[in-house]
Amino acid sequence: MNFEHLIPIFVSTVVAATPLIYAALGELVTERAGVLNLGVEGMMLVGAVAAFAAGIATGSLVLAFLAGMLAATAVSLLFAFLTLSLQTNQVATGLALTLFGVGLSAFIGRGYAGMPIERVPKLDIHGISDLPVIGPLLLNYDALVYLSIALYFALSWFLKHSRAGLRLRATGESPTVAHAIGEPVIAIRYLAVMFGGAMAGIAGAYLSTALTPMWVEGMSAGRGWIALALVVFATWKPLRVMLGAYLFGGVTVMQLYAQGFGIDVPSEFLSMLPYAATIVVLVIICRDPKTILLNQPASLGKSFHPDA
Repeated sequence: MNFEHLIPIFVSTVVAATPLIYAALGELVTERAGVLNLGVEGMMLVGAVAAFAAGIATGSLVLAFLAGMLAATAVSLLFAFLTLSLQTNQVATGLALTLFGVGLSAFIGRGYAGMPIERVPKLDIHGISDLPVIGPLLLNYDALVYLSIALYFALSWFLKHSRAGLRLRATGESPTVAHAIGEPVIAIRYLAVMFGGAMAGIAGAYLSTALTPMWVEGMSAGRGWIALALVVFATWKPLRVMLGAYLFGGVTVMQLYAQGFGIDVPSEFLSMLPYAATIVVLVIICRDPKTILLNQPASLGKSFHPDA
């Protein structure tokens, strides 16, 4: 293996991590507001099939991603209504949302199986993309990859330095106190859940139009659960979400390259690597509860009613 072999591995890792970044950062915002939404997998699948259907119907990738965002946001609104307005259990509702998303996407996508769609194009900067090493290493991606990095910086600033971010974090830490000083806790949580849904929709749309430009039932393949694990792995910090996403992206890619490099490992073992890595990392982190409790929003998963 030489440097030329490492470049496609690096590029594939970044691309594989991109949907995880969108989904995990969206869930991070949701959880920082004190809401635990376990329906990321379902929202990703709804976003994926909606984006694919819109892309086939209109031929526009912009409208495809917009459709994916809107569809997943609509599903997240259902979750928000049940948990925030009707006060249902967040864990049970999130699991039901995943099952709903899996079934709905399979039903809608029956007529789209096997149909091709135009892949999201890579950016081509004339005179720069063709540069040796720098071109293929840093400029060999589509716009969504660069937007995911921009999203990280925007969210980091929002959570740390903006007044709105402070209100969001206060809602997640103590909704009772936030309500007492006049903050619209339920409205803030609604917006956070909707943002998480929109990001899951983008992640799903990326799966069906960029990572694998086709519709396949269940194509998220557990990425929604990995995104949920990433938030815990990152202890609710955006930078650690990014690093964790690239780590899991690398593990995912290695199952594709390992046998090509002559590593004699059963394909079934390689296929389970991303999920095994998720379990191992969570077990290691959870051995020290202080690591989790240090940054976990105090009211995460707890219902709040302003009249209570």
